[in-house]
Amino acid sequence: MTGNTLYDSLLIAIFVSAALTALVLLKIDAPYGRHKREGWGPKIPTRLGWIVMEAPASLLFFWFFFTGPNSGSAVALILLFMWQLHYVHRSFIYPFQIKVKPGSQEPLLVILMGSTYCGINGYLNGAFVSTYGTHLTNEWLQDPRFILGVMLFATGYYINKKSDAMLRALRASSADYQIPRGFVFNRVSMPNYFGEVLTWCGFALACWSLAGLSFVLFTMANLVPRALTNHRWYREKFADYPADRKAIFPWLL
Repeated sequence: MTGNTLYDSLLIAIFVSAALTALVLLKIDAPYGRHKREGWGPKIPTRLGWIVMEAPASLLFFWFFFTGPNSGSAVALILLFMWQLHYVHRSFIYPFQIKVKPGSQEPLLVILMGSTYCGINGYLNGAFVSTYGTHLTNEWLQDPRFILGVMLFATGYYINKKSDAMLRALRASSADYQIPRGFVFNRVSMPNYFGEVLTWCGFALACWSLAGLSFVLFTMANLVPRALTNHRWYREKFADYPADRKAIFPWLL
């Protein structure tokens, strides 16, 4: 822990929230995408919702990164690049890449909950890298944890982005859902989720922090239940859905 009461309290809260989120999402399907339904209050346009939800992770990481003493180190700058490589794309590019039906909207409540978490997460990780990660000196560049973390991040990032691109191409070719095939889809129903988990496992290993670990656990708390729900949906919708596919982790789950 850092000794900063606000920081440490928020960090503990994220660990607790991850456990609660997993329990809730195992019982209730998140109401967006193919599982969208009424009864969740006011809505806002889907593209705007994505920006509002994801942008705080990018912007607050930037803000707190440049207020800390480590911000000029090579290790910190690499970690900044890794973080923003994902979140600049997810916040400001991805919303305009996805296929959205005219008039599509998402529940404001869900967007605000996601936005709150993303803001806290951006603060926790940005502040750790720039201020509290005293081990993140140039010597850390040679540490096996950093090297393996960067490699794992790159692998997960590639799987995530390639899988997302394949899904977009599939949806652009048809007005209805189809069975994705090829690449990691041959092993799991949601390789984009699998890639995202690997991405943040790599980041957490590279920066070696509780903030990074909390992100991994919260990511899994959100994505594993959703992957199980989507996997079940595919099996129910398609009679010929491949029986040997897992939901998110190849050969495991």
